[in-house]
Amino acid sequence: MLSRVASSIYWMSRYVERAENLARFIDVTLHVILDQPLGSGEQWEPLVRTTGDGEYFAKHYGTFTSEHVRQFLTFDSEYHSSILTSVSVARENARTVREAISSESWEQLNTFYWFVKAASQKGLLSANSEFYNEIKQHAHLFNGILDSTISRGPGWHFANLGRALERADKTSRILDVKYFTLLPRIDDIGTTRDDLLWSAVLRSVSGFEMFRKRYHALTIHRVVDFLVLDKYFPRAMRFCVDEAARALAVVEGPNAQEINAAQEFVARMQKRLDAETAESIINNGMHEFIDTFQSDLNDLGKVIHDTYFAQRSFHAYQSQSQSQSQSSQRQSQS
Repeated sequence: MLSRVASSIYWMSRYVERAENLARFIDVTLHVILDQPLGSGEQWEPLVRTTGDGEYFAKHYGTFTSEHVRQFLTFDSEYHSSILTSVSVARENARTVREAISSESWEQLNTFYWFVKAASQKGLLSANSEFYNEIKQHAHLFNGILDSTISRGPGWHFANLGRALERADKTSRILDVKYFTLLPRIDDIGTTRDDLLWSAVLRSVSGFEMFRKRYHALTIHRVVDFLVLDKYFPRAMRFCVDEAARALAVVEGPNAQEINAAQEFVARMQKRLDAETAESIINNGMHEFIDTFQSDLNDLGKVIHDTYFAQRSFHAYQSQSQSQSQSSQRQSQS
């Protein structure tokens, strides 16, 4: 597989996942505000914090109102990670590699794009709970079609890799922000409000029901164990790292017979997570742990790019393939 094709499929999957996660966060916030006797700004500000782009928001919007935050995260065409931009970039990546994905998955992503585009022209009047639910449904449909219509070759594994890393990123961000922003008052710990906000975090990743099946009461240690260290919940940080490791173990790098830098890096991330417990993460600092995890994700993304997508990697892989082909031809001639 060409590095260009692999990169496009990887980013196509990441951006679809990004759009879906933003829709989740916004929709959950809309529902939490209905149950909270607090100023809406207190609930909308954390969503901006999860993006890491507070400076851009402050420059273009200023205050954390519902209208400003929803416009920023949903329809801002100049913001690189809004839902509109994410779906547009995903569609463009898919368009350039239509020969490598199924026509059904392309058609669904194209439909997804035009749905969001039409809504953006209507403005925030269309950005209600029903709209965000449809965003999630479009993303689910795309992922389901992709999974059921393409062969389990390199393209499928790169799509899974992109999806896993984006999920890990978003789960870690929403958990970090909740811990430091959604609950600023120590007196709220253990109260009904505390339970409501932790429930909102679990609902943001569609994990509330699965959490309840395992635990009866909401505690910080149980939430951390579930969202960070669980090996079976598909949006848990550990599960996503394991999924990335499984994908990287299958796709070949420039030197097919060697363990490459990306595989080694993700293995180190798994080893570090093996050494952690919910108690150790909390006692040593939740923010510090997630900050390190975020840094690792960023570094892993760079290593994946250098290993699989950079032109020098492709040329090395191409030269190796040509060399192997020439060697095979010589053997057959002899």
